[in-house]
Amino acid sequence: MSRIGRMPIAIPAGVTVDIAENNKVTVKGPKGTLERVLPAEMEIKSENGEVVVTRPNDLKKMKSLHGLTRTLINNMVVGVTNGYEKVLEVNGVGYRAQKQGKKLVLALGYSHPVEMEDPEGVESVVDGQNKIIIKGIDKEKVGQYAAEIRDKRRPEPYKGKGIKYADETIRRKVGKTGKK
Repeated sequence: MSRIGRMPIAIPAGVTVDIAENNKVTVKGPKGTLERVLPAEMEIKSENGEVVVTRPNDLKKMKSLHGLTRTLINNMVVGVTNGYEKVLEVNGVGYRAQKQGKKLVLALGYSHPVEMEDPEGVESVVDGQNKIIIKGIDKEKVGQYAAEIRDKRRPEPYKGKGIKYADETIRRKVGKTGKK
């Protein structure tokens, strides 16, 4: 049995979970509303303050969908109560991040500044000149936007210049040594 799939999801106070036909789940909470269509094969029930996901049979596909469906609903519940955030760090001489309205302007050593528009439902905050905090209620959108920002200049292994996640460690390499 799927250990994750079997665990019930507790619904905190102030959160409502609606399950419509075709497994369209809508989660409303203090931070906002999220909705998602989940795999139709899974059986999702909301009973006495908990959401329970069950699978119809033990085929490999059903087993893998079981845990996934439960985790997706749990991420929605956590999102509308606490929200998600990712912290990025900009390292390098002259590398900078600024906020202009809904635009994030990055100076990353290119001949032009890199401008990125905040997607809907995701907000970026610049803390100092080299810390970017991405906040939102949808885990997927927050992670995706953070990954797109990081892709503009990935950290390089010699000096560690570039944009990295705050909790990421960069494998450093030793540079070339000169002749004697």
